[in-house]
Amino acid sequence: MAKKKQTEQKKTAPKASEIPALKPGDIVAVNLRIREGDKERTQTFEGTVIKLRGAGENRSFTVRKVSRGYGIERIFPFLSPVITSVELKRHSRVRRAKLYYLRGRKGRGAQLKERKVEPKARPAAVEE
Repeated sequence: MAKKKQTEQKKTAPKASEIPALKPGDIVAVNLRIREGDKERTQTFEGTVIKLRGAGENRSFTVRKVSRGYGIERIFPFLSPVITSVELKRHSRVRRAKLYYLRGRKGRGAQLKERKVEPKARPAAVEE
């Protein structure tokens, strides 16, 4: 019975290709499936990616947000069945792989500069 439940969870988990390429400093909105009794709803956790770790199926990313003055960090496995989608909001310019220094900063000191990402140029249409 437990194996059947695990295979069902793997089917509902987003594929690695559905999750955008994340980097430390990116602002993301992670949509989560929350079960309360027999009801199910979607909740959004929006924050900064401070860490990526692992490889293959064991990959995970840590997202940090500040809510009501308290810093909240949550670790998400890439292939978690709880995640419905991951939306990339903004890229930030950072020079570190792990952004642990954000934990000790507040206000403007915790803000990251935006990194401009130019969309990939499409090839011009060939006229005949």
